[in-house]
Amino acid sequence: MKANCLTIKELTEVVGGGITPRMVRHYHQVGLLPQPMRSPGNYRLYTQQDVNRLQRIVALKQQGFQLNHIRHILAIEPEVSTTVETRLITSLQKQYRAVMQQISQLRQTASALEGLLGRDRNCQLMQAEVLAQLKLLEVETKVGAEQLEKLWSGLDAQVHAHPEDFYESLQYLLPDLCDRSAIEQDLIAKLVLASGDVSLASFVRLHPEAIATSREAFKSGCQVIADTSTIAAALDQTRLIHLGCRVETLIGNPHITTAKEAELTFWQEQKWREKLQQLEKGCVLVVGYAPSVLLAICEAIAHQQIQPALVIGMPIGFSHAPAAKRQLMQTSVAWIAIEGTLGGGLLAATALNGLVESVIDKPDCHCYLQHKAVGSRQ
Repeated sequence: MKANCLTIKELTEVVGGGITPRMVRHYHQVGLLPQPMRSPGNYRLYTQQDVNRLQRIVALKQQGFQLNHIRHILAIEPEVSTTVETRLITSLQKQYRAVMQQISQLRQTASALEGLLGRDRNCQLMQAEVLAQLKLLEVETKVGAEQLEKLWSGLDAQVHAHPEDFYESLQYLLPDLCDRSAIEQDLIAKLVLASGDVSLASFVRLHPEAIATSREAFKSGCQVIADTSTIAAALDQTRLIHLGCRVETLIGNPHITTAKEAELTFWQEQKWREKLQQLEKGCVLVVGYAPSVLLAICEAIAHQQIQPALVIGMPIGFSHAPAAKRQLMQTSVAWIAIEGTLGGGLLAATALNGLVESVIDKPDCHCYLQHKAVGSRQ
């Protein structure tokens, strides 16, 4: 065996990230990893160059890229022409559209399942009847398709008899949240209801100290800062006033009503950046529009210019917003965020309002502390 070379098992141990020898062999087969040199005993031998390449593959895979995307990306060397880069962008755009088409089809499937499963107790007798008839239905014919429409019409007719029980419906649709405290579960349910998208539950992230820190801050009558007046108006002023909390707006221009306007205004007017650095210690920040505001908050925290108790970071955008959220989740303060491009003012306000409601309705609840203790033992 050559000096400084690794076996396939040693390679996976060095790289980590859940990589197994079987996955490495698969990457050889699909052309992601070049075939390695062999020992006299025909064992695969890997160099530091192989380690570096596999680490890049793992990193890209963790970011959500599929293997065929990664193969194209790694094929582009730094010195290639912009023409080749343009072809790669075009190829990735084509693959992105294909992925979005698949998501659209899956969304249709999810909607059909939600329409069937997301029924409260009052609709379940009709639900059982529809399920029984679906088993027997032949939809290949026009008559069969018409029968299917009648089934849905019959099921939908039941909704006029009573109001919808949202939380009962969610019991059948939400993913398993047993690893979350009761307050977190309720907060996630509120965010799902605000967005109308059950898949949102998988993207909500909370710092381990977010619940405890926010409750202490609200009970002490903290300053609450929203990035725009639109979001400030959506906050539960009645409960916040009851707790002695003061609501203020960072971008103090009531005419700013969109994410685009908030983003440009914050960039163009230095006074809003200066105002950010004057916030009280222990405040709660609510960002639902401008990713640049959240980026500036992260920078101010890193330079110890501000010390908020909690940052709710849910700006919208397709490049800056995901980056801002990743930076937020690396800061030293407590935070609540929604990964990726998902977010918006309504969700940011819903998160704040849900936390405030739990403080008033459940002032002595310690489920989040008990849950954290259990999690630390596991």
